[in-house]
Amino acid sequence: MLKKTLIIVAVLLGLAAIVGGVGAWIAFAPNTPSYEGERSVKIPRGAGFAQAVDSLQASGLLRSRRTFTWVARLTGWGSQIKAGHYAIADGASNVDLLQTLRRGLQAPIRLTIPPGSRPEVIAAVVGRDMGDFDKEDFRAVLRDPVFAASLDTDTTHLFAYLLPETYHFYWLTDAETVVRRIKEHFDAFYTPAMQAKADSLGLTTGEVLNLAAIVEWETSHVPEKARIAGVYLNRLQRPGWRLQADPTVQYAVLEREGQKRRLFNVDYDIVHPYNTYLIDGLPPGPVTNPSKS
Repeated sequence: MLKKTLIIVAVLLGLAAIVGGVGAWIAFAPNTPSYEGERSVKIPRGAGFAQAVDSLQASGLLRSRRTFTWVARLTGWGSQIKAGHYAIADGASNVDLLQTLRRGLQAPIRLTIPPGSRPEVIAAVVGRDMGDFDKEDFRAVLRDPVFAASLDTDTTHLFAYLLPETYHFYWLTDAETVVRRIKEHFDAFYTPAMQAKADSLGLTTGEVLNLAAIVEWETSHVPEKARIAGVYLNRLQRPGWRLQADPTVQYAVLEREGQKRRLFNVDYDIVHPYNTYLIDGLPPGPVTNPSKS
């Protein structure tokens, strides 16, 4: 009888070891297909477990949807998955995947602001890359006078403070935070020495942006920019001289017709507040967002 009992116990222990081994393999063995480096996945805000699994599968991150679902249900972690953008290394196990997603260990995304762009272009780029707002939401932030005032500027100039650079944000960062952080980056870049130089030329920061934006429209070739800016500064300092900057006329055409084109003689007579062939001094606002140069 004792011998029989020992055999049964041994069999049960063996089965338990097998079950435990299989369970450990399901939990801790790699469950991603073979790939080099990392793959990313975006889990939308408000996504349920099934939608999150769909996103993982669509991103090529699950070798076995079934085992991932088993581990998620057995641990209860499936209900804790957080929205965001995640980078998953090759060889991640079901436990690795679930720990990353439930703890919200997001990977920042790269957001590149293009130079010499109008607000609608910048908004399209930012709205495409970020996950919590679209281009119209971003434009609304740029048009908000209260928000602009909180950043010590106005809605005419705010977009020009979006310094062309590559930034890193979490995917679900809101639009106001994105603008605020880029404006802070500009403020750090625009040193007291630069402000002193502007003061010596009789220019406010807004006027520096207005002039730099014109130069940015004129050329992307950095060595030319100082010479072009010098020509315009010379005109600004001469009584009775007008800036006569073609980009301001092109800006007027763009606003009237919705696209750029070659200028004709008749265009220089367009009555528009930015047309520096007809108005004195600098235009009331920037025509692009100028780069650091």
